[in-house]
Amino acid sequence: MFDQSLFKKLQFDRVKRGVIAKAVGDFSKEKLENMPIESNLASIRVKQQETKEARIIIESGQYIPLLGLKQINRLMNKIDKGVILTPAELIEFADFLRSNRMLKKFFEKNRYQTPTLYKYSQALSKFTTTEEHIYQKVDDYEVLDDASRDLRKARRQFKTIKDEIQDKLMKFLRSPKNKPMIQDVLIVEKQGSITVPIKASYKFKVPGTIVDQSSNGQTVYIELDLVAKLNEKLAFQKAVIESESYQILAELTGELSEQRTSILNAIDAVTMFDIIFARAKYSREYDGITPQINQAERINIIQGRHPFLVGTPVPLDFQLGKDYRGLIITGANAGGKTIVMKTVGLLTLMAMAGLQVPAQAGTELAVFDQLFVDIGDEQNIENQLSTFSAHMKNIAKIVQKAGRNTLVLLDELGSGTDPNEGAGLAIAILEDLYRKGALIVATTHYGEIKNFTKKHADFTPAAMKFDRETLTPKYVLQVGEVGDSQALWIAQKMRLPKALIQRAGKYITNQAKYATKKIQFPKLAKTDQLPDKAENELRYQKGDQVYLTELKKVGLVYEDHGDDTVAVFVEHGFQNVLRKRTRLKMAADKLYPVDYDLESLFTDFHQRKMRKDLERGSKKAQKQLDKMARARRNKN
Repeated sequence: MFDQSLFKKLQFDRVKRGVIAKAVGDFSKEKLENMPIESNLASIRVKQQETKEARIIIESGQYIPLLGLKQINRLMNKIDKGVILTPAELIEFADFLRSNRMLKKFFEKNRYQTPTLYKYSQALSKFTTTEEHIYQKVDDYEVLDDASRDLRKARRQFKTIKDEIQDKLMKFLRSPKNKPMIQDVLIVEKQGSITVPIKASYKFKVPGTIVDQSSNGQTVYIELDLVAKLNEKLAFQKAVIESESYQILAELTGELSEQRTSILNAIDAVTMFDIIFARAKYSREYDGITPQINQAERINIIQGRHPFLVGTPVPLDFQLGKDYRGLIITGANAGGKTIVMKTVGLLTLMAMAGLQVPAQAGTELAVFDQLFVDIGDEQNIENQLSTFSAHMKNIAKIVQKAGRNTLVLLDELGSGTDPNEGAGLAIAILEDLYRKGALIVATTHYGEIKNFTKKHADFTPAAMKFDRETLTPKYVLQVGEVGDSQALWIAQKMRLPKALIQRAGKYITNQAKYATKKIQFPKLAKTDQLPDKAENELRYQKGDQVYLTELKKVGLVYEDHGDDTVAVFVEHGFQNVLRKRTRLKMAADKLYPVDYDLESLFTDFHQRKMRKDLERGSKKAQKQLDKMARARRNKN
């Protein structure tokens, strides 16, 4: 139903990991790996109610009794394979059985606060008899003496025989006549026999059987003849104890196996509670609320927050589907356009998964059958053309599958190619998606798309607020406003000449005509002399792709100074590089169309870098913006 790749693009995979970490049982964690995204309105509302009630329990300071759940599925699998459980495993199983009884009692106490969960708890079975049998017969380490009459008798006889052996051996060890032969006054168990340590030189003078010797050969461990028969009796009683203990463990394991169906149902039921409370625990981390859910393709987010934004993010107010079905967001890069889209998409997925959302009460989210995303990743210069192809391949799938109850999120639609062609293609894509009934959120810089949005009755523009006084983005969505990309501001920060920027502003507002007059340049003096080395060297054009031999990196030529240096854009910044340390890799006229705006290459890359730094909360980037703003005010 939903492409798994969109979970990564919208960071829902990170949400899922957060919920999994809150679960107790291994089986619960396995099921949460495939956390379902529901498209059924009734199912989603039930899940939201479950999470809400579990959150009430958590907020009240109570703890749900999920005992013995962690490995219960593994233990049940061992029983199914015919493996006899150990005492510790049986205790863990008994804890789980006890938790069924405790859960039933727990939700009985909270029935008025949690009616849905109380109803679920009524299906829990009680295993009181089996639970008591286990606790009465084993502890974490062994089968208890009182588990059976035969076991109690065997252990009592074992103790009596062992005490008699130790008494005889201690008399032997303390006897003055034996003192020269004895290495240590100790009774040592070796290979199942009770022995005494004798000096190796006396090993043939002590009546008994050599059982073992020390690593250096100086000590031998001898089972004395005087206790040989007692040792045999002790070994027999030990075998009786082991046999009886095994029989009791087998009986208890068999008792669990006989109730397999009921226990499996109990595992499913308790696992369900574990998953519900995992959702509630995770929702509490970001102070989520229960949103209203509709099937009318209507979104109304009030003071929404992306759960993974660091610091104190600006809350988002967002509407779609009621007054308009398409929202086109414009504005400067690093202003938060992409975050708006990701927030809308992620909150929608979270709500459909039964999670509360980080927003204010009154927030309403829609149920969608399909959700598609095309959000570009950061690409380097060499991948620019292939990036456009990848976007078009993704959008082709979206156009093919989109319909009613579909939410489509498109970042920088039409970018990465000729602006005129890209804008025309983007508008056609928007029209097609709209005709098919999809709800659309898209971001753009293209003026043609902005004009289309203003003219279309069911589309509306929105802009990311930008403070022109401080020259910093405000990350506030302003619906009904048309923003610009602040290209001239970025260009100024990239140190383009002031006169050039002023002229560009006049071109944008149609206040000046293009300088198209031909210039008569004076002819260069002819000479028969060979040009010097500098004159004979290659002159670069803006946009040429060059290889920097010292840095071993690829960059774009911004300006050929005409001397020994070339201004090259590399690693998100400009560097003056010695000409002799450059090699032409691809000329600009082979990389870009004739009318391509080469200046936008450098602006776009700078904007991406700034946006990336600001979105991850870089203090350095923010300080840089503040410094730029102060410098501009001082100049004015």
